[in-house]
Amino acid sequence: MSREIVIQPITALAFAPFGDLIDCTGAADKIINQGQCGRYHDRAGLDFGDGHAGLSLFDANPRALPLTLDMVERHPEGSQAFVPMSQHPFLVIVAPDDGGVPGTPLAFRTEPGQAVNYHRGTWHGVLTPLHAPGLFAVLDRIGVGDNLQEHWFTHPYRIVGPAS
Repeated sequence: MSREIVIQPITALAFAPFGDLIDCTGAADKIINQGQCGRYHDRAGLDFGDGHAGLSLFDANPRALPLTLDMVERHPEGSQAFVPMSQHPFLVIVAPDDGGVPGTPLAFRTEPGQAVNYHRGTWHGVLTPLHAPGLFAVLDRIGVGDNLQEHWFTHPYRIVGPAS
């Protein structure tokens, strides 16, 4: 089995098993603010077992390709949305669940202006900006109890593809 994962462009259809692709495709649902703003309404399903939604800011260091993928994580108690605060693409790594452990990962590159929302319990890589600044708004569950599971691969994967 190849341990090399080639980055592919992200699409709503390809990402659907893992979460929501958040962007401004199609016509705005509503025009607001004195006709000066299109509202693209309710683009992600936030899902929390308990606790409440919180908005945090993450400032991540940019990564270079090729990238060694040795760990993925998931959050069983809540979804997690990553909204970049710059107009740069970022890397999104996900893996299907295979009996409680991650299956073969997939790697996607977003386009500027796109964000993602991981479904509750989705295996995913860590926040991986490809350019500075790596500033993101993150909407996720705030509450008591353990909401983080990590899986370390015995044999890491190598993520390859264009960085921009």
